[in-house]
Amino acid sequence: MPFEIVRNDITKMAVDAIVNSANPRPVVGLGTDSMIHAAAGPELLAARKKIGPITAGNAAITPAYNLQARYVIHTVGPVWDGGTYGEAQLLRSCYDSSLKLALAHGCKSIAFPLISTNNYGFPKDKALQIAVAAFSAFLLEHEMQIYLVVFDRTAFRLSEKLFHSVASYIDQHYVDNWVRTVYGPEGSTRQQQLRRRRDRELYEASMVCDEALPAPCAPKAIRLEDLLKQADCGFSERLIQLLNQSGLKNAAVYKKAQLSKQHFSKILSNPSYQPTKPTAIALALALELDLDGVQDLIGRAGYTLTNSSKFDLIIRYCIEHKEYNIVQINAILYEFDQSLLGQ
Repeated sequence: MPFEIVRNDITKMAVDAIVNSANPRPVVGLGTDSMIHAAAGPELLAARKKIGPITAGNAAITPAYNLQARYVIHTVGPVWDGGTYGEAQLLRSCYDSSLKLALAHGCKSIAFPLISTNNYGFPKDKALQIAVAAFSAFLLEHEMQIYLVVFDRTAFRLSEKLFHSVASYIDQHYVDNWVRTVYGPEGSTRQQQLRRRRDRELYEASMVCDEALPAPCAPKAIRLEDLLKQADCGFSERLIQLLNQSGLKNAAVYKKAQLSKQHFSKILSNPSYQPTKPTAIALALALELDLDGVQDLIGRAGYTLTNSSKFDLIIRYCIEHKEYNIVQINAILYEFDQSLLGQ
């Protein structure tokens, strides 16, 4: 999975590069900067001093010394001052510069904090959107495992508008709410009577039709062999059909789905391949299918989206709102304590 949100201490991440939200001067700052220097040892500060000052939006790289990583990438985030002084552009530059350095040094994995959100006061919801945009753009062009590391839930926040919109959607569509809407708070005796009466009428009508059938017209038993011959194509075959119809290149689809090239090739080459539900959904989202198309594709792997699962409802919300960016969708899933796509 090229992008994951993890709750951890960033100094304990076993990755090629850890990103440090650094002080612009070669001194040990507060927060993440202090934690990383303490875990890496005094050699890290000595290496940082050799670099000298770093201006906001830029990045520099040093060895990681006693950390489990190979490198520490030091980037200086902007101080939030109302958002009218180019803070968003500078923060985006922090992510872009750090990823560019990691790529140049052959890194296959990198761990980021949510830069500038603590002592520098950058609003967490805005900072998250900038990080998501930077990671999404990078992963469409390059392959690297990116981790966004949050120490606790207070370090992470979707925009209030998005959070409440998703929460409202979940509340409106949960099965219990649907049952209350249809049958009333007590199960509505009148509604139940009407349903039983309708079912009884349908049953009686079917009995009349059955009795009226002459013997020669009675339905024949269907053989299992005949049913199997009529079976629809499986997940992999349908996926290939959709790829051909979309005109998209394979690389564009597996990158959007956050899958490796090897995994994607394995799916396409095996007609009997049985993907996990997150993988099936990720591929449907990468193809930007509507709700019926998603249900059809994942149904061929034996899955469905229901109103009884918060995870499923979030996926449905994203499809209905044409949100197909899996990095963003995983941020929403994380906020609601759900498993992420690809994990």
